[in-house]
Amino acid sequence: MRFPDNIQFYSNVKEHYDPKVGDYVGGPELVGEEIANITETGTETSVQDFGEIATKNLVIRLVNDVNYKWSYLTVNGLEQKYKPITTRKPLKNNTLIVGEMNE
Repeated sequence: MRFPDNIQFYSNVKEHYDPKVGDYVGGPELVGEEIANITETGTETSVQDFGEIATKNLVIRLVNDVNYKWSYLTVNGLEQKYKPITTRKPLKNNTLIVGEMNE
């Protein structure tokens, strides 16, 4: 299996004022980056598993475990954000199923 895509994981910490720094801190922070194999879930699978097809869902296969907390991810540096739906750990690689975030 090839892993041609690059995934960026972000943690979204609430922005707040820090008097020690004298400025606002927080907001989106890059917490990790991984290589992955990405495919879209089919329409039938989306309806069976999630009950709807209102959002685009992706299946992301990773070589390594994701050992950090993250709020959303982006694919190949694009603007579209995806939120976590579920994680599966088969015998070989790790699998994430994520859904499109509508902001």
